[in-house]
Amino acid sequence: MSARLQDQTSAPALRKVISAAAMGNFVEWFDFAVYGFLATIIASQFFPSESVSLGLLKTFGVFAVAFAMRPLGGIFFGVLGDRLGRKGVLSLTILLMAGATTLIGLLPVHASWGIAAPILLTFLRCLQGFSAGGEYAGSIAYVMEHAPNDRRGWYGSFIPVSTFLAFASAALLVFALESSLTAEAMTAWGWRVPFLLAAPLGLVGLYLRWRMEETPAFKAMAADDNVHAHSPLRETLKSQSQSMLRLGTFISLTALSFYMFTTYFSTYLQVEGGFTRPRALLVTMIALIFAALFCPVAGRISDRIGRRNTIRFVCAWLFVMVVPAYLLASSGALWKAIPGVLLLATGALTANVVTATLLSETFPTRTRYTASAFTYNVSYTLFGGTAPLMATWLIDTTGNNLAPALYLMVIAVLAGLGGLALRETSRISLMDDAALLPDAGLSLYSAQQAAR
Repeated sequence: MSARLQDQTSAPALRKVISAAAMGNFVEWFDFAVYGFLATIIASQFFPSESVSLGLLKTFGVFAVAFAMRPLGGIFFGVLGDRLGRKGVLSLTILLMAGATTLIGLLPVHASWGIAAPILLTFLRCLQGFSAGGEYAGSIAYVMEHAPNDRRGWYGSFIPVSTFLAFASAALLVFALESSLTAEAMTAWGWRVPFLLAAPLGLVGLYLRWRMEETPAFKAMAADDNVHAHSPLRETLKSQSQSMLRLGTFISLTALSFYMFTTYFSTYLQVEGGFTRPRALLVTMIALIFAALFCPVAGRISDRIGRRNTIRFVCAWLFVMVVPAYLLASSGALWKAIPGVLLLATGALTANVVTATLLSETFPTRTRYTASAFTYNVSYTLFGGTAPLMATWLIDTTGNNLAPALYLMVIAVLAGLGGLALRETSRISLMDDAALLPDAGLSLYSAQQAAR
């Protein structure tokens, strides 16, 4: 395959590619984020309990169960994406997510349907998780397979931008509802509004996705008679297992830091910092907007210094800054909580940007969607989906409100060991599978750095 084909995508075409992928990704994660920001209300409506902690544990338990479906979704949509192409699969994921989210907004609560209500909630959350399993890695692959080799960090960063904006928009909407409605109205019907918005947003995302073109890398692979159209699942898991394990270890930190500050931190500010729900959402929303704005900066830096140096920075930053972040957040003062969450957001956004590039740069075209989706979703299931649950349980068990910070520090060390075992993949061609052999990326990057 010709590596030069990848650089022929024009700037206007790249903007269209990013818009379609990012908008669809925005819709997916807006739908997924709403549940986390409404956790305390959902706990009272679906898991009534005299203990606030017990209700939250049940609510976040459903949050975690949904993540268990993500690896299955990653395999299902990954195999389809490697076999049939990226475009059709990405249209299917957004349709499934929007439908499940809309139904949550229509679901009767425990007082009306009893035990059936939380059971149906869990089922719909599982559908959301199944859909999300095929979304992020597919969106990343779609953008990366269009982007020029030396700017993948920059172009790929706009997918994390859309993710952070989705969470920020969800937080803003919930904040606006909390501020404008009485507590009784919010509990009675206000919480349903963000879920019901999934229907129109999903239709917009589906329209944009349906108009997308297939990627140059997939077209070239499909047209090459010398290679199979895709790699069977068993072969993918066998041939890519070492790379998947190393990358998955690093993504564990990406997942944990992401859900610590996007989903759990709002709850932490309320329970440990004494914040009202609107004030807690305001702090989280500021951090999410900050993350969205600085993702492209992190992408440019990653293109400049390479992926391994970015991994070093992420692990060191989160290890050092997470305890100060939690101390500031638990102070109860708004002017301390904001810089505290920004410390955590800096590490999380950088981790997300470098993860976005590594998902596509680590694997060849014929296994890229399957291997990256499975790796990403297993890590997010084990460390992202359980982040709010683990944080709540650790505090409840130990009585130490810094326990979640210490947990993240341990994961940062393990992530550094796994991430730095990966080869340097900056500037390799995604059109040339030979460049994805174990030493190829490092050799190319070293040669280019020496020539600069």
